[in-house]
Amino acid sequence: LSSRRGRIEGMEHRAGSQVIKAIVPLAEMFGYATHMRSSTQGRAEYSMHFARYEEAPRSVSEEIIARVQGAVGR
Repeated sequence: LSSRRGRIEGMEHRAGSQVIKAIVPLAEMFGYATHMRSSTQGRAEYSMHFARYEEAPRSVSEEIIARVQGAVGR
């Protein structure tokens, strides 16, 4: 999750499983389910829900602006 700009909020054991609670930007979650299933041989599952809006880091904002300006300039 840290490679996806995530912040782990907590971990707990529940019914023989490990539950990890984290905050991760939605844009970074695409492809996560596939990656997690392949990493755990299909044993893991996940759920997510909206928590809040947050300002993107400057580097991410600049990348998005450059991408949009490039698309508009075509």
